[in-house]
Amino acid sequence: MKRPMIVTVIGVLFIAVGVAGGGYHWKEGPMGWGLAAIELSEVLAVVSGAFLLLGKSWARWLLLSWTAFHVLISAFDSVQKLAVHVVLFGLIGIALLRPPASEYFRTASS
Repeated sequence: MKRPMIVTVIGVLFIAVGVAGGGYHWKEGPMGWGLAAIELSEVLAVVSGAFLLLGKSWARWLLLSWTAFHVLISAFDSVQKLAVHVVLFGLIGIALLRPPASEYFRTASS
């Protein structure tokens, strides 16, 4: 089965977010525990995006978990960031769990 366009868009977007975020945070200074955790988060974004493109079903769950984690983090920051992350989580969840994407992951895994 051909990969749905929305899966391609989300996969490429998360690879770009991970790479850009990793590069941005890398310039913050010496590597401490906090920066290491942020960099690990960015690596998880790249990994989930890449394996999403390869049709691995676990990657969509990793990606949704990554987004849910950012919803949780943004709850301690500002209402605006929380609202944006909740909307993104909802849109990504709908896109990756609807029948076209679910069928793609089911056929790609078998």
